[in-house]
Amino acid sequence: MTGLTDADRTPPPPCSGPAVWTGPELADPGQWRTRLSETGLAEIDSALRETRRRDLTLLRLTAADFPLPGLGADLERLCGVLEHGRGFAIVRGIPVERLGETAASTVFWGIGRHLGHPVPQNADGLVLGRVRDTVRSPGGPAVRDDRTREALAFHTDPTDLLALLTLRTPRTGGHVSLVSAAAVHNAVLDLRPDLAGRLYRTYHFDRREEHAPGEPPCAVAPLVSRHDGPAGALSMRYDRSCLESAQRFPHVPRLEPADHELFDLIDSVAGSPEYRLDLDLRAGDLLVLNTHRVMHARTAFEDLRSPEHEHHLLRLWLAFPQGPGSRDTHHWVTLRDVIRPRGTAAPRATNARRYPA
Repeated sequence: MTGLTDADRTPPPPCSGPAVWTGPELADPGQWRTRLSETGLAEIDSALRETRRRDLTLLRLTAADFPLPGLGADLERLCGVLEHGRGFAIVRGIPVERLGETAASTVFWGIGRHLGHPVPQNADGLVLGRVRDTVRSPGGPAVRDDRTREALAFHTDPTDLLALLTLRTPRTGGHVSLVSAAAVHNAVLDLRPDLAGRLYRTYHFDRREEHAPGEPPCAVAPLVSRHDGPAGALSMRYDRSCLESAQRFPHVPRLEPADHELFDLIDSVAGSPEYRLDLDLRAGDLLVLNTHRVMHARTAFEDLRSPEHEHHLLRLWLAFPQGPGSRDTHHWVTLRDVIRPRGTAAPRATNARRYPA
């Protein structure tokens, strides 16, 4: 974290536009949730048959290899909502139970390729992730919170777009909530203008051991940046657990009391029913959000004992279709020529992510 800057002395301007919203304003799911039509389902089945006929692996599968003539146009319009609108949407009705896990993964990947370019989610090059309870004894800075059943506080992921496909829901809990990052920014500006400038200061984020030997163990970036100048579109990166666990490294500047006050305020505003939007995700729901514009959280969950009833989501990290960093200067994830993306976890060879220095 750096010292006093001009941004600390001069409060930044508030954000405006469709990316600024509150949960109560979007209480009607019809504003952001659509259901797949019979025509769309038929296109998905046809595309799936074509991939099987050609025996294509996920990593070789492109949007052209998964043709969706009508649905593809809908997905292109969805990209506009993600970049220039409220920043998220849910597509309901992917028949995951009928498809089975393998075919559902192919459908998820195929739809994702129409939305953006998959990027690795860890240092092993994993591109198709799974969100479920795989760590029975959570704890330690190297354990990612999404591998546990614990609650996840409001945060952003280090990518442009986050896509989640629900395969199975837990017995209890696991509820997802969203909040507009721009609305949180404006609330900080209104409630504590003396802290608002710190949003634009540079902080260290713990990479949780997801880096290659010889590379820095922390990402370095501001919490907020603005595209096209101080009054431009907002891009937010926030993960309090990574901000605080980065303090374990001696070279990382110490967080100040005012920083903790800022984090407390961000958490309080984001978690408030006046700002957050609570979702009811069901099996077959596809949630896509712009992680520059929207923060997300999850409540703790409890599974049934049988594996076929455990909480299970598929996850993709996607770069904007125009290419990494084409829209936002706050882009964290890039593809490296030396990285070979893998569909499943593999032995660690090199780093799959790069962060701004």
